Amino acid sequence: MMQTKDIMTTPVVSVAPETGVSDVARLLLERHVSAVPVIDSAGRLVGMVSEGDFLRRAEDGSHRHGSWWLRLFAGSGENAADYVKTHGRSAADVMTRDVVTVTEDMPAGDVAHLLETKRIKRVPVLRNGKVVGIVSRADLLRGLAAQRHAPADTASIEDETIRKQILEEIRTADWAPTYGVSVVVVDGIVQFWGVVDSHEQGEALRVAAGNVPGVKGVELNVSSIPAYGMWT
Repeated sequence: MMQTKDIMTTPVVSVAPETGVSDVARLLLERHVSAVPVIDSAGRLVGMVSEGDFLRRAEDGSHRHGSWWLRLFAGSGENAADYVKTHGRSAADVMTRDVVTVTEDMPAGDVAHLLETKRIKRVPVLRNGKVVGIVSRADLLRGLAAQRHAPADTASIEDETIRKQILEEIRTADWAPTYGVSVVVVDGIVQFWGVVDSHEQGEALRVAAGNVPGVKGVELNVSSIPAYGMWT
């Protein structure tokens, strides 16, 4: 059974509580993601900032979040919290604090059900209280697609070993992608998904996987960030 650790994207793109709102917005655009975790100086997950948080800010000037008479029934605390969300200048001001999380050994099917019931697009993966990955709807679809054509007797233990070696090689490489790459291994076939800086970086991923014992093939499903999409 495929688990969270088999499909999660790593390394994790994150921000600090004091990161400015405009910097968070640029990061979402640059990394092509819909949300990022907010991690404090101790490495603890304290919140998530998503596209939805920025949509609320955009609405504030025109829609004001509902009719004026409904706001009369809202307590001062609720109105104050809403003001912080729409006018705050840091990630800590606008983030969602009650974050839904999963563990590495959670079955992929359970993660899919969680995303559906909670109506969220991605969820952080925790190990000993620290974020080690992110699982999105796209990651789940990739895992499902990879499993569909795999034989019933897939050697999941060997696949997990292969995946760990590839991730370790990426983690220590000075050429590694900084945007987060999803690695799926099924029956010795390695699939890379995500965003890279260049074509050469993608080829380096292919070579790194090909050098791992037990790999039968490599599928590169990555795209490069165009020059105009980069921020300095």
